Amino acid sequence: MPSIAPEVGPVRSYLLGLQDTICAALEAADGVGRFREDVWERSEGGGGRTRVLTEGAVFEKAGVAFSHVQGPSLPAAATARRPELAGLTWTAVGVSLVLHPHNPYAPTSHANVRFFLAGAETGNPVWWFGGGFDLTPYYGFTEDAVHWHRCAQTAVAPFGPELYPRFKRAADDYFILRHRPMAVSEGAGAPLGPRGEARGIGGLFYDDFAELGFERSFELTRAVGDAFLWAYLPILGRRQGMPYGERERHFQLYRRGRYVEFNLVWDRGTLFGLQSGGRTESILMSLPPLVRWDYGWQPEPGSAEAKLTAEFLTPRDWA
Repeated sequence: MPSIAPEVGPVRSYLLGLQDTICAALEAADGVGRFREDVWERSEGGGGRTRVLTEGAVFEKAGVAFSHVQGPSLPAAATARRPELAGLTWTAVGVSLVLHPHNPYAPTSHANVRFFLAGAETGNPVWWFGGGFDLTPYYGFTEDAVHWHRCAQTAVAPFGPELYPRFKRAADDYFILRHRPMAVSEGAGAPLGPRGEARGIGGLFYDDFAELGFERSFELTRAVGDAFLWAYLPILGRRQGMPYGERERHFQLYRRGRYVEFNLVWDRGTLFGLQSGGRTESILMSLPPLVRWDYGWQPEPGSAEAKLTAEFLTPRDWA
């Protein structure tokens, strides 16, 4: 069977529809808040539409951004791992979202799906898909972690039984604050040694993915994009109404600091966007509206706050 050439148009159409679907569902879940839309253009080529909901009934901040940008040569963030692409023209199209609920018991979540094409002018272009979704709870609930990972597993299962463990492991290895080492262990076993502190409980992460061919790789990416709402909304529904006080809010803002640290220090998407001359407001929409850092703070032993690190931020086979 001949391979199908990569096309940006169908990917763009799907992603625009995905942004619409997710925004409508989040507005319905919030009940009060509405997304504000900014349509923007990029001087080097392309543009996008960024939608942000602030101070809703459920979401303190929610951002869902679509972008379709291109340029004459790739930035360093893209060529560090693929030096053979230096000097090629490129096109990138994607949807990225981050949700920050008011309630500390309701987790922050991030998702993105994207397509990248380089060297179309050469007649032998390089292309790939990437994406995934991950969950950042402030208070851990086993049923939420199991549900999240089973949804992730179900989404990619039709494309090969090896993909969920592979993409899950990639998420565990990617969403790590490497400048904050911590000891980890497997179950009740001895510590395995230092590892960067996990941002959350992971999910799916994949990049440079083209191994199924264009059509099937695109189907996989659609499956991941479409799975996000049925993975996240049941968890939000269980947690958004739980009573909380100043202690829980303090811990939420403290842990949000870790989210900021990861995005500004380690996230390749943030670096790519800034280095490629992207729209800063859209790139940094993922940051929470309020956050705090407390010098040398440690949770009380045995507390719910300590349980997050001890039981949820160590990689586990949740599914």
